[in-house]
Amino acid sequence: MIRFTPVALAVLTLAAAPALAQTTRPQAPVQRTTPPQITPPAAPAASPAPGSEEWLRLRGETYRAAPEAEQDPAEVAETSRLNAAIVARNNAAERRENEAIAAWQAENTRWRAEVARLETERAQWEADAAASEAARLRYERERAAWAAEVAACERSPRTCGTSTPKD
Repeated sequence: MIRFTPVALAVLTLAAAPALAQTTRPQAPVQRTTPPQITPPAAPAASPAPGSEEWLRLRGETYRAAPEAEQDPAEVAETSRLNAAIVARNNAAERRENEAIAAWQAENTRWRAEVARLETERAQWEADAAASEAARLRYERERAAWAAEVAACERSPRTCGTSTPKD
């Protein structure tokens, strides 16, 4: 049976790692003997739009698509082939994941049905055991009452209306 929870936690941890690495821990306040210097706040830098030339340049990347006439046809064909292979692998992985999820759901449904069946059997067994115990207690009470009646008859033949045989 496949457990998705540990995998999901690992993916979330990996996704959050860059953000966690950039956070700073709070530090204890520093005791100052002189009043702090007040500096005017810096003007907020406008952040460039993701994917723009400025955004790429700030990250040290310089990417400019060459005009169609300057692109190498072999490189374009190879890139297309690699992209198609990536898409095929992604589709196959998604299909396998969907199949695994469906298999897990089917197994989970089967397991839940089995648990429900066993719980029903357990409840029936408990009811049967309780009924058996009640019948045993009733039998013991009736047996004790009968034994008391027989003992009373043996002590006094007139009480039972029967005569006891004489030796």
